[in-house]
Amino acid sequence: MMEQKKCTPYMSSSLREFNRLYKEYNDIYRDAARKLGLSDSAFDILYTICEEGDGCLQRDVCNSTLIPKQTVNSSIHKLEQEGYLLLTPGKGRSMHIHLTEKGQKLLEKTIFPVVQAENAAFSQLGETDCQQLLQLHTNYIHALRNGICNL
Repeated sequence: MMEQKKCTPYMSSSLREFNRLYKEYNDIYRDAARKLGLSDSAFDILYTICEEGDGCLQRDVCNSTLIPKQTVNSSIHKLEQEGYLLLTPGKGRSMHIHLTEKGQKLLEKTIFPVVQAENAAFSQLGETDCQQLLQLHTNYIHALRNGICNL
């Protein structure tokens, strides 16, 4: 019987390294969430509230985190049951997410230190390297999006 060769696409060493770094970013944030006693989705929701501001919409969380709507909804309701969040109706079916006093304290204890670590990491790069990093990521995202659109 003849052995079949598997067909695999060529991956440049740069692509493999970029993928490894991307996975390492994810691992860093997953580890941070665990160290802080949060689920990944709770971490992402609180981070988005910190980023978007108190009163942001569930839709904002979904758009920012790319977490499925059902997962966001479940995590938000769990945080609400634990006394960290309060939901208020917006236009139509949209819901605004507000931090309770307990939620604000949780945000300060968990998300603020992460943002401080992120800011410190960026400041270690220096302004020029930081801007170059952002520009290169933006260029890559545009090129990748165009490539995927052409599939």
